[in-house]
Amino acid sequence: MSGHHLTRERSADLAVAVVVGVITMLAAVADDRAGLLDWALIVAGSLALAAHRTAPRVVLAITTACLLAEVVHVGPAAGLAVPVVGAVHTASRTGHRGTAAAAAAAFLGVYVAAGSATSDVIRETLLLTGWFLVAVVTGLADSNWQAYLRQTEQRALEAERTREEAALRRAGEERLRIARELHDSLTHSISIVKLQAGVAVHLARKRGEDVPPALLAIQEASGEAMRELRATLEVLRTDEPTGTPALLVERARAAGLAVDLTVTGDERPLAATVDRAMYRIVQEALTNAARHAGPAKVSVQLTYGEGDLAICVEDDGTADPSRPPMRGIGLTGMRERVTALGGTLDAAPREEGGFAVRARLPLGEAG
Repeated sequence: MSGHHLTRERSADLAVAVVVGVITMLAAVADDRAGLLDWALIVAGSLALAAHRTAPRVVLAITTACLLAEVVHVGPAAGLAVPVVGAVHTASRTGHRGTAAAAAAAFLGVYVAAGSATSDVIRETLLLTGWFLVAVVTGLADSNWQAYLRQTEQRALEAERTREEAALRRAGEERLRIARELHDSLTHSISIVKLQAGVAVHLARKRGEDVPPALLAIQEASGEAMRELRATLEVLRTDEPTGTPALLVERARAAGLAVDLTVTGDERPLAATVDRAMYRIVQEALTNAARHAGPAKVSVQLTYGEGDLAICVEDDGTADPSRPPMRGIGLTGMRERVTALGGTLDAAPREEGGFAVRARLPLGEAG
């Protein structure tokens, strides 16, 4: 529960307690029997109701004791039962129906005894008995209603989780199907192209002939296509991150890319969706730098803020602001991930040269 909501509830409880106290005081004034002790008992018994959410039985005991003392001191007055009826209701609502009934019975017994069981007192006692019965029953009904609402909310959350799990399962099955189709069709075809180009290059060199540039381009392009296809198949077979940004940086360094990682702010566990998006953004940015930046230096900066995570991957490579790159599948997928989380993404060449990927993701609660 948020602090603002909690403060609002406490303020409402205090306001109700004050209203009950005012009503009881007006009843005492009407009887013209109230003194300083009477005011103190009424105020204490009424204001105790403000704590009914945290200590309902304690509130019931204090309110009943104070108002019973007032009845004994000044005699029976139906208005003095108002705080006790409220305390009985709150105790019954929180499951203490036996205690609430016992307090009501004690108040009614003392009320009759204090009035010497006159006909007027008996009529008032019967009236108060109805009040107390209504307080117990409405407390029980309120308790059952709150339990029903909690069960309904729980069922709704469970149904939502079931739908999400089913959607994730269907998405996983579809990724595996696509991966199998790509592997069975494209992988075979590209492998044949690469093999034939390699054989042609080998035979040409064996005969001492110049290898046609087009044939070399085919050989290189087919090899690159195979590598990209394998990487795509790996992503399709698992959508979960297989490491951390630090591990991605280590892998990039092992592949010959000069990368520095900087983490600032209060580093902490992230929600699964945010953690996955962060991993994929850094992964795609480092992959693009390795492919297109040339012999460049790359910096990866992760900044943990109060409510968001800033990701910045920059290189000093060959990208030129006057020649913006074509948006490929990698950048498109990156932007879709960020947009789905309500974040922002800027991926473009830098004014001083090189390329920069800057993303800002709102932080959710860690799962």
